[in-house]
Amino acid sequence: MNIIYDEKNETFLLHTEKTTYGIAVVDGRYLEHMYYGASLDNADIRYLLREDENPGVPSANKRETGAFLDCAPMEFPETGMGDYRESAFCIRSMSGYRASELTYEGYAVEDGKPELEGLPATWGEKENCRTLKLFLRDRLLGARVTLLYSVFESSDAVTRSVIVENKGEEPFYIEKILSACLDMDDRGFEVLGLFGSWARERHVQRMPLGYGRQNIASFKGNSSHQEHPFMALVTPGTTQDSGEVYAMNFVYSGNFIAQAEKNQFDSVRMMMGIHPEGFTWKLEPGQCFTAPEVVMTYSSEGLGKMTRTFHDLYRNHLIRSPYLHEKRPILINNWEATYFDFDEKKLLEIAEEASELGIEMLVMDDGWFGKRSMDDSSLGDWYVNEEKLKGGLNALVENVKQTGMKFGIWVEPEMISPESELYRKHPDWAIQIPGRDITQSRAQYVLDLSREEVADEVYEMIAAVLRSADISYVKWDMNRQIATMGSSSLPDDRQGELAHRYILGVYRMQERLITDFPELLLENCASGGGRFDPGMLYYSPQIWCSDDTDAVERLAIQEGTAMLYPVSAIGAHVSVCPNHSVGRTTPFETRGDVALLGTFGYELDITKLSPEEKDLVKVQVEKYHKYNDLIREGDYYRLASAAENRYYDSWMIVEKDKSRALLFYVQVMARANAKSRFIRLAGLDPERRYEAEGKEYTGNTLMQAGIRIPAEFGDFKSRLIEIRGR
Repeated sequence: MNIIYDEKNETFLLHTEKTTYGIAVVDGRYLEHMYYGASLDNADIRYLLREDENPGVPSANKRETGAFLDCAPMEFPETGMGDYRESAFCIRSMSGYRASELTYEGYAVEDGKPELEGLPATWGEKENCRTLKLFLRDRLLGARVTLLYSVFESSDAVTRSVIVENKGEEPFYIEKILSACLDMDDRGFEVLGLFGSWARERHVQRMPLGYGRQNIASFKGNSSHQEHPFMALVTPGTTQDSGEVYAMNFVYSGNFIAQAEKNQFDSVRMMMGIHPEGFTWKLEPGQCFTAPEVVMTYSSEGLGKMTRTFHDLYRNHLIRSPYLHEKRPILINNWEATYFDFDEKKLLEIAEEASELGIEMLVMDDGWFGKRSMDDSSLGDWYVNEEKLKGGLNALVENVKQTGMKFGIWVEPEMISPESELYRKHPDWAIQIPGRDITQSRAQYVLDLSREEVADEVYEMIAAVLRSADISYVKWDMNRQIATMGSSSLPDDRQGELAHRYILGVYRMQERLITDFPELLLENCASGGGRFDPGMLYYSPQIWCSDDTDAVERLAIQEGTAMLYPVSAIGAHVSVCPNHSVGRTTPFETRGDVALLGTFGYELDITKLSPEEKDLVKVQVEKYHKYNDLIREGDYYRLASAAENRYYDSWMIVEKDKSRALLFYVQVMARANAKSRFIRLAGLDPERRYEAEGKEYTGNTLMQAGIRIPAEFGDFKSRLIEIRGR
C-alpha cells in the first residue's frame, strides 16, 4: 500500500501488494492513464504514453489538439472538446453549451479514506489505507473536480470516486458523471458480465470485445435482475487460475452503466458510473455532487484471484454489520409455506415444529399488516392486522420465543398500494408524472423517497412496529422497478435528479434503521435478487439471492453471485419439492448442500414434512453448525461449472491458514456407462498432508491429480467432503 509522486516526471504510482496503477500529468494540464497491471517498481514508465508519436502533445503540435484528445489515454475524459470516444463527464452551462475543459491543478495524499456523503462506500483507517486526490478545474464554469483513488494494505483493489464542486457564480447542470475510466491497449479482450431475469439472476456470460461500444446497464431505478453493476475485461483463454482480468464493481443500487469501447486505434476504454439516461443534476454555486464509488481490481492469476480480492475487500472494508463474523441464526420463512393464508396459530405451529428440529428463527413474511390478504392492497399501512394475528404482534412474538425461537418480519417500505389508507391520504407521495397514469406493477406504486417527509413518516410507522415487540430480523423487500419518473417536490429543471435522490433516500432510511436498531439483522431483498449489489451490503450483511430456490437453478445463480460477493452474503434456503418456481424435484440432501453456500435456512411448511425429511433437517442443521465458520470466513474456489459442462458443478472453501477445506460436488445430470470423475482441488498447501474420506494425500496430489468422485445413479446428487490437514 503506497502512493508515490515523481515530481520530476509528474507521475503518480499507486501500489498494492500485487498491482500498480499509474497516472501522468501531460503538458501541465491533462491527466493521462499510464498503466494498470502487475506490480512495478518505481522506475520511470512515462514512455508508455507514446508522447513522441504523432500527433504529439498540444504544446509541441501547435495545430492539432483534436487528434491528441481523440487518442490519448485520458484518466477522466470529457464531452465537447474533441475526444469523440465515450466521455465520463458532461456539463451543460446555463447558456446551453455542453462542454468542459478540466485542467490539472494539484494533488494531495492522505492516510485513511474519506467518507462519501450520503453514499455507501468502502472504508479504511489511517493504518491500512491511503487516498490520492487529484484536483482539476474548469475555469470558465468554475467547476472544481476531485478524483479520488484509495488503496488498501491487504487488498489488490483500487477504489475510485469523483466530487464536483461549483466554485463559479452561476449554476450548471451535470448531465453525465461516471466514477471510473480505464484506457488501455486492446489485447484481444473479452467482456465478462452477469445477466438474467427474475428467478434466474447473475448468470455468467462472456463475449468478444469488438469495435464499437458494449455496455451492461440498468435504468430501471435499481441495479436490476437483468444486468449487474459489474464488468470485467479478460484476456483470451482466461480461466479460474490463469489469465489477466480487469474488473469493476459499482457500490451503488440505482441506475448504472458499465461500458467497454474499442476504437480505431485498437485501444479500449472501460467505464462505470451512474447511467446518464434521464439523469441531470443542477449544481448551484457553493454546492457539490459526489459520485458513487467504483471498486477496481486487476488479476494476473485468473478469475479466482479477482473473486477472492472482492470477497476480502467487502468483508474487511464494506460490510459493517455486527453479524459479519457471526454465525447467523437458521431461519424458517413462512412465505412458500402459507403465502397470505396464515394466522397466529399457523405461525406458532410452524415455530414449534421448527424449534424441535434445531431451527432458530421464525420469519413472518408478507400479509401481516393493514388489510392485506392478497398483493393488491395495504402497502404503506404499516400497522398489525389484529384480525389475522389475534392478540397482536407482541403476543405472537412472545409465544414464538417460548419455543426457543427468535422472530423476524418482512417489510416493503419503498412501495404504496393504490388501495391503502396512506395513498388515499397522500396520493402525491407516489412517484408520477402529472397528467399521466402511474404505471402499476404488482398493484403497487413507488413512494417518492427523495422527499424526507415521505421517508420519515414511513420509517416511523415501521420503527413503531419494531419497537412494539422483540424483533431480531427484518427482511427489506422491493418488488417492482420504477417508471413514470416524476416528483411533485422537485422543480421542472431538477426532475432529472429524482432517480439518484430516490436511492439516496433509501440509503438514509437503512442507515437510520441500523443506527436505531443496532442489534437488528437486516436482509435486503428486491423481488429476489433485483438489488444484490455492494451498495446494499454496506447496510445489510446478507441479501436474498433469488426467489428461485430450486437447488439446480441455484447452482448458476450462486456461481455468478459468489464470483463477486462473499458467500456469507448469499441468502440461500431449502424449499419444498416440486419446487414452486420450476416444478423440479431434487433430493432433500442436495437442497441442503447447495443452501449451505450462503446464510442457510428453510422456505417451506415444516409441519408437512415426512419423518424422514425431518430427520434430514436435523442432519442439515448439524452440518451448518459444523461448517459455517469455515464457509463464512474461508477462501472460495470455483472448480467446475454445470453452466459450462452441463453435467456437474463443484466448488470449495479453504480455511485462511489452509488447515481445512470443504469440497462441494453436485452431479447435475447422470450419464450412462460413465466412470468416476477426478476433481482437482485448489488453494491447499502443496507440501502439507491432508486426510479426506479416510485416505491421506499431499496437497500437491489433490491439486494436480485430484480426488476421485464416483459416478452415481440418478440426477441432482450431491457430495460434501471435508479435507483436514494433518
